[in-house]
Amino acid sequence: MTRPGAVWRNWGRTESVRPQRTEFPRTVDAVQRAVVAAAAQRMPIKAVGAGHSFTGIAVAPGALLELRDLSGLVSVDVDRAQVTLLAGTRLHEVPSLLAPFGLAMENLGDIDRQSIAGAISTGTHGTGERFTGIAGQVVGAKLVTASGDLFTVSEDENPELVPAVALGLGALGILVEVTIQCVPAFVLHAVEQSEDLEEVLGGFDERAAAADHFEFYWFPHTDRAMTKTNTRLPESAPRHPLPAVGKWIDDTLVGTGVHQVACAAGAAIPALVPPINRLSAKIWGNREFTDASARVFATNRSVRFREMEYAVPVENLKPAFEAMRALVDERGWRIGFPIEVRVAAADDRWLSTAHGRDSGYIAVHRYWREDPTEYFEAVEEIMLGFDGRPHWGKMHTLGADALRSRYPRFDDFVALRDRLDPERLFRNAYLDRVLGG
Repeated sequence: MTRPGAVWRNWGRTESVRPQRTEFPRTVDAVQRAVVAAAAQRMPIKAVGAGHSFTGIAVAPGALLELRDLSGLVSVDVDRAQVTLLAGTRLHEVPSLLAPFGLAMENLGDIDRQSIAGAISTGTHGTGERFTGIAGQVVGAKLVTASGDLFTVSEDENPELVPAVALGLGALGILVEVTIQCVPAFVLHAVEQSEDLEEVLGGFDERAAAADHFEFYWFPHTDRAMTKTNTRLPESAPRHPLPAVGKWIDDTLVGTGVHQVACAAGAAIPALVPPINRLSAKIWGNREFTDASARVFATNRSVRFREMEYAVPVENLKPAFEAMRALVDERGWRIGFPIEVRVAAADDRWLSTAHGRDSGYIAVHRYWREDPTEYFEAVEEIMLGFDGRPHWGKMHTLGADALRSRYPRFDDFVALRDRLDPERLFRNAYLDRVLGG
């Protein structure tokens, strides 16, 4: 289906575009036809998922392919625990697709609204010292190249290029299928609580190593951190999910409604931010439950925000955090959103923020009606001093020259792009900036 181009906006309202045309392909063949047509017209073409990237990575000024209808399960290899999904499948749809086969994704981030293709292409990750990001779970993929042909990477075809295609920024072609290495279904025992920040920092390394999944949120202008510790259990383990009313109070009433009011109030009257944060640090957290893994990993994020996240070598995580905390105090800013700190295992994806090194992640946020520029740029300067790499889907200012030195396989990726898309059919302004024209 093809429609005249309506204005497209991402979730964070940081990017918008009116494409020349918008198409809604339902099949792989339809994607191929769209690419061939765009190439004949010398019109750039991009695929979009759920629009949860804060950067312009999905901006499509020419032809926009909305992949929401290219969704669902293609095949399952139960013996190998591998599943192939169409690229537009949303992460929150995956658990019900896998449940009949007793499978689950090994790790997920804390938002599940993204498409599978968008999540892997931007380097979406969760937390856990022994677990990689979602792209690290990819064992195969199919994409439509600039010629309109299907290009396959798998254990049997072009296996050496799986690490490139699995996290391709949308620069190599249009992903149409993704094959994920799954694990037997499991449940998570979650403990969330408010703790003293200094104690959390002092024991962070030990807790991250001991727990399957550990992270914390720091409320600026307070001495409190909300910790989240998730322990993996067999699917047969007893479940004690959050009561429906309690979950609604925590996630909808407090996590969304109260937080929305607090952000709006803090934006209007910055002096209110410190007391609001102190109150938030007291009322958020302090709950314990056990449920299916996907229900625990993901949380509802309805309050609109902008975000920047940097990955640093895990040994640099605490000093980078301390420098950032000192910066907030020195500048006298009033920061209403908590700062998120996570960890992830090293992987071999060429453009992964965790390529070749165990990594710590620091994510900063700003309410969408507040200008994040000064805050984000100052934090970015600190992260770069600790050998940081920016998340591809979150706001940053780096270009190709700065990024090349941070990724050992950067030039190999550009060479593959030259091979698969020599005329830059899949380009946009963001890719020109981060990869070069």
